[in-house]
Amino acid sequence: MPIDALLFDKDGTLFDFAATWGVFGRDLLLQLADGDAARATDLGRAIGFDMVTQEYARDSVVIAGTLNEVVEALAPFLDGLRHAELLNILIAQSSAAPQIPAVPLAPLLAELRKGGRKLGVATNDGEEPALQHLESAGIRDLFDFVAGYDSGHGFKPGPGQLLAFADQLGIAPARVAMVGDSRHDLEAGRAAGMTTIGVLTGLATADALAPLADVVLPDIGHIPGWLASA
Repeated sequence: MPIDALLFDKDGTLFDFAATWGVFGRDLLLQLADGDAARATDLGRAIGFDMVTQEYARDSVVIAGTLNEVVEALAPFLDGLRHAELLNILIAQSSAAPQIPAVPLAPLLAELRKGGRKLGVATNDGEEPALQHLESAGIRDLFDFVAGYDSGHGFKPGPGQLLAFADQLGIAPARVAMVGDSRHDLEAGRAAGMTTIGVLTGLATADALAPLADVVLPDIGHIPGWLASA
């Protein structure tokens, strides 16, 4: 069946996860710990982040969880901060984090839009940071839909964001492809009745994604070739 629309995860899919969030994680945790390296290490352990290697564990809440879930993981170690205060800090800091594209995005997205194909973003990040990241990369106007965990459609692996995209644009879910780097992305795609495309610019391996994916590609730059041959 033809693909009339593509819905992308953000972190690890449009933007390279490790290159974007490694240094950011270290700097943020040191800030929250008031420069205390040992305390920052404890904070990192709570969210599956290694302060020395600046790497996230594959099951880190940061990878596929929401900002609220990250706050819940950090809060027991930050008694001086209320939940809302910590959430606001994470939103402000993550919104300003420089994003490293997985591939040159503008020409790829423009090519995918040819023929009237629609594009969207469904992320477990907040909507505000997501919009700022797309704007900073110069690609906001190439998307017809952007939803975060706080946009009112739920969050992945639930299918709410995906079905909202299809409904808003009047496209049958079966004619939409969900593109992501995590099992949460692909589980959401399966639940929504969409084609699922896994990419390897996050932390999940091809073996982990393959059971839930119609195809696993090195990165989103390979999508036009796959569409042409599918």
